[in-house]
Amino acid sequence: MNVLVTGGAGYIGSHVSKMLAASGHTPVVYDNLSFGHRWAVKWGPMVEGDMADRESLVAAMKQHKIEAVMHFAAFINVGESMKLPGKYFRNNFSNAITLLDAMVEAQVRNIVFSSTAAVYGDPIEVPIPETHPKNPVNTYGDSKLFVERALHWYGEIHGLRSMALRYFNAAGADPSGDIGEDHVPETHLIPLVIQAALGKRARIDVYGTDYPTPDGTAIRDYVHVNDLADAHVRAVNYLQAGGATTQLNLGTGTGHSVREVIEQVRSTGGRPVPSQDCPRRAGDPPVLVAAAGKSLEVLGWKARHSSLAEIVETAWRWHNR
Repeated sequence: MNVLVTGGAGYIGSHVSKMLAASGHTPVVYDNLSFGHRWAVKWGPMVEGDMADRESLVAAMKQHKIEAVMHFAAFINVGESMKLPGKYFRNNFSNAITLLDAMVEAQVRNIVFSSTAAVYGDPIEVPIPETHPKNPVNTYGDSKLFVERALHWYGEIHGLRSMALRYFNAAGADPSGDIGEDHVPETHLIPLVIQAALGKRARIDVYGTDYPTPDGTAIRDYVHVNDLADAHVRAVNYLQAGGATTQLNLGTGTGHSVREVIEQVRSTGGRPVPSQDCPRRAGDPPVLVAAAGKSLEVLGWKARHSSLAEIVETAWRWHNR
């Protein structure tokens, strides 16, 4: 099928586009290149357009005979979201509504939505199941949760069917080296640690060393970006086959601490990683780990390439280039 991939020139969108093409689908990337990269669009046509432009979205869907949408175009910097909430609600929520309205007009009925574990907020149970209360502690998480709520009502009123995929921590790079993680500014832990090892930054700041965890640093569930891409392809096939609207976690069920990540990078790269201990950041829970059983039940998906060693090895290869 022809799939519109909004934000397809970005990190996760480009990896998903590659896997869509490998699965026999045609990814049609829709991106304004404000954060994405033209070099990351290699597996299908690209429409350069803005998510706020409904007419452009409708035209792209009709011109390319789009049958389903994957929506990745969003701002992701949690810290910035707490300083500029309007920016995040306009782009992540309001523009998503523009996209849904364009889908209704173009009669496209299936959408896979890039959501986040941030919809849960501070966990009251770990691993975190999909039924966990939704209490975001930042405006980024709330902007994603608003879209999930909108998807429910667009389903009830307009017949849209959706799959909201709640990522835990996307990481790693395509093993071929074709594409990888390149954010400006970079905010994700693994590339920051690798940059410190390569001398591209002075050090890695370790925010919080007094958490109730084995080594005192925060624990997160890291998922290889190609495992995420596999889940998206399965999700769009599921919807196209008539599957019902639902929401799924994408995680491994296993967590790794900040110090474990630093040690893995040091071991993989064979270089020291300068670091500095810093106070905790507000809103950072001690442990975020997914309960991943529902994704196996619904999609037959589980993370197959998400050991910390494999994630860091592929990321190291990409960044070391």
